[in-house]
Amino acid sequence: MLGGKHIVNTYNLFVVIFVALGTFSTAYGLAIIGSTVGQPNFYTYFNLAPQDEPGYAHTTNIIGALNGVNSAGAIIGCLTSAYTADRYSRKRTIELGCIILIVGGTLCAGSISIGMFLAGRVIAGIGSGILAVVVPMYQGEVATAETRGAMMCITGIMYALGYSLAGWLGFACYFFPTDSPFATFSWRFPLAMQLVAPLVVLGGSAFIPFSPRWLLGQDRRDEAFEVVKRLHAKPDDPNHTTARSEFYLMEKQFELDKTFTMRPFEIFRTTPNLRRVFVACLLMWGNQFLGIFVITNYGVLIYTSLGLLAFRPLLLNACWTTFTILGNSWTAFYVDRFGRRSFLLIGASGCVISLIFEAALTAEFLGSTNTAALNATVFFLWFYILFWSSLIDATQYVYVAEIWPNHLRSQGTALGIAAFYLASEVTLVAAPVALNDIGWKFYLVLICPSIVYIVLMYFVFPETKGRTLEEIGALFGDDQHVASHWYDLSAEEKQKVAENALKLTEDGKLPPKAEVMAASEMAAGRERNRSEKSSEKDVEVGAGEREMKVENVEVGKKV
Repeated sequence: MLGGKHIVNTYNLFVVIFVALGTFSTAYGLAIIGSTVGQPNFYTYFNLAPQDEPGYAHTTNIIGALNGVNSAGAIIGCLTSAYTADRYSRKRTIELGCIILIVGGTLCAGSISIGMFLAGRVIAGIGSGILAVVVPMYQGEVATAETRGAMMCITGIMYALGYSLAGWLGFACYFFPTDSPFATFSWRFPLAMQLVAPLVVLGGSAFIPFSPRWLLGQDRRDEAFEVVKRLHAKPDDPNHTTARSEFYLMEKQFELDKTFTMRPFEIFRTTPNLRRVFVACLLMWGNQFLGIFVITNYGVLIYTSLGLLAFRPLLLNACWTTFTILGNSWTAFYVDRFGRRSFLLIGASGCVISLIFEAALTAEFLGSTNTAALNATVFFLWFYILFWSSLIDATQYVYVAEIWPNHLRSQGTALGIAAFYLASEVTLVAAPVALNDIGWKFYLVLICPSIVYIVLMYFVFPETKGRTLEEIGALFGDDQHVASHWYDLSAEEKQKVAENALKLTEDGKLPPKAEVMAASEMAAGRERNRSEKSSEKDVEVGAGEREMKVENVEVGKKV
């Protein structure tokens, strides 16, 4: 049964984890600058002033620019994937993102000037943006409704792993001899490690399938059916009941999608789509202002400003980012049970509370000799990153990709992720300059919009757990675009769906599309007849009630 307890098969899990290596490289590329700025030789090689020395203001501009151009490139990558994911498939778009990321990472690792470094960061950003969009979208399309949250949360786990590896490599390379003729190894080697994951994904991409939903959109039905059977096969389901039931619902939805006109900028043309746009952009923009990526990208600078010297900022940065692996893993196990909306609300509220304490402690004790207070400040940074941000990191990629209908998913997901990188142009570019110029007051820039974000989230965001991708549209008032429902069906009704699917695929092969559509039309006709009969009864009852009211009025007049 599609609605029963579903244990993910090994092949499906392998596919989801393997493509998630793409987002691992995306996260690593974002995080590695946080470790690079902790390497003394980086400042020496590019003639940049270290913290607390004359000329450091120029250094903060360069550091902000390195992240800024990366985010700008990522926005280009997001917009690119909106086209290529539909035109050339999710799989080919993943390969394209890997190729571009390899080129950009090579330029960064081999940089001989800041200009070359900036160019490499732009190109690497384009590849990162492509992968950030297409990987969670692909994961959602190959998972079942019951396991989709956990499968897509692997993206969040990979983000945590990427940040963690960047932190530990930065810490290890700090001890490379500064007087060595190869001293640039301390920052070049960590940058070069960004190439490993995309090379692995590119080399093994021949072994991952095309998205079955993309194949259906290309009228490659037999291929799509075989992929679904492979992805959702279970030892206790020799007849592939789960796969057949899901494919049955998927095909009904795609045939309905074909009846609607696809116009340019369709995601902005209807009220349900505009609501999706607002939710996606608010989600990804708002999460940037929670300060998660400011602290993870500039933790080394923050710890240095708190009086921690030498290798200690790098060590703390590595430790804290490692702890987020546990939080993201916990989220993956429970997001399908407790829901996306709950985790987003709890995580965002926890982040804001932690930021308030962080701002207060920093304002009061920064620059003092009160060791206990400074330790408390570090503790709140740790608690903030460890738990609350983990609820956000993993869940946001699930939510932004699953709220869109099949024919708009690539465009909508790209728009949401682009909003994320656009917001980072504000937060990540401004953070090193603001932390140096206004200190603790920068936290207020994060706290105030985050409070508004949480209020809007509470009133606007629907819960999507447990629903098929095809039926989520009903939550946004898009009922006319939903061909079938699953979440609200009773056990008996779900059994009937499975039986219909089995009848249409009794020999394990797909019948001609005409038979499937005829069966769907018959089912739709029966549903319409039931609705019409119910309406006729309502009309009859209403007419009877009106007659009774007229009679009562006449009797009243006579009296």
